[in-house]
Amino acid sequence: MSVVGAMLQVVFVAVGAPLLVGVMRQVRARLEGRAGAGVRQPWRDLRKLMRKQAITPRGTGWVFRAAPLLLAGTTLVVAAVVPLVTTDSPLDGVADLFVVSALLALGSVALALGALDTGTAFGGMGASREMTVLALVEPTILVSTFALSIEVGSTSLGAIVTATVENPLSVISPVSILAAIALAIVTIAETGRIPLDNPSTHLELTMIHEAMVLEYAGPDLALIEWASAMRLSVLLGLLAGLFFPLGIAGADAGLLALAVASIALVLKVGVLGVVLAVGEVFMAKLRLFRVPELLAGSFLLALLAVAASFFLA
Repeated sequence: MSVVGAMLQVVFVAVGAPLLVGVMRQVRARLEGRAGAGVRQPWRDLRKLMRKQAITPRGTGWVFRAAPLLLAGTTLVVAAVVPLVTTDSPLDGVADLFVVSALLALGSVALALGALDTGTAFGGMGASREMTVLALVEPTILVSTFALSIEVGSTSLGAIVTATVENPLSVISPVSILAAIALAIVTIAETGRIPLDNPSTHLELTMIHEAMVLEYAGPDLALIEWASAMRLSVLLGLLAGLFFPLGIAGADAGLLALAVASIALVLKVGVLGVVLAVGEVFMAKLRLFRVPELLAGSFLLALLAVAASFFLA
């Protein structure tokens, strides 16, 4: 059943991620008084991009072409190992918070190197800003999740979620609250959402992620957009699994439990996506030089969560 659970996670993330982006765009459109393009519009955009010709800028090498593949590949691996539907994974050996953080960082670094490979001003600007954000995001992800692992005695994400399922009241402790706030902030930063980044802007002074993908077109751009949507779904699912693991199937779960867990995953990620979209409507993007301050604050919250886990143990 562990293999079935991992496959379900990959399928739900791969198929549902563009739909999640479509739901978030539709919510924003409705709140802003617009009709919106529909929930399935991201899938239509991906299909249109896949039919176009891939264009490689002159002077770029294999790094430019490999970046979208590496970004999508690492995201799919993370989707298979993190406890979204079940805590039992055939890849328990790599279902570790250090490995998951490294895989997420590897995808971001690959995309930044692809942007640098173009030799353009926008690519270099976006890559430098992405690395600035990454230098603060990845340590926060590690430290905030490590705070939850201290009481469990294991850095396995499956073990952490299992411990939360067995003791639901642990999520209202100071450790969990501090870690949840820190992880929520870096999730927004990692996925490039408002107030840290705006995924729909092309203004030179504000864009980070968009500046790195300006030279991509056709199937390469489709792969990047698909991978970005999957990263959003995985991180929201991980956030829900760590602090609200209601419905996640255990190690000895059957098909019925996996079906219930799949429905619970869709509902939890959908609710978090809607909340994030609503927040973006009523919030403005931060100035670029204020972003590191917010991320440094989230890292401080993660450190406080670690300290509290030792004092309250």
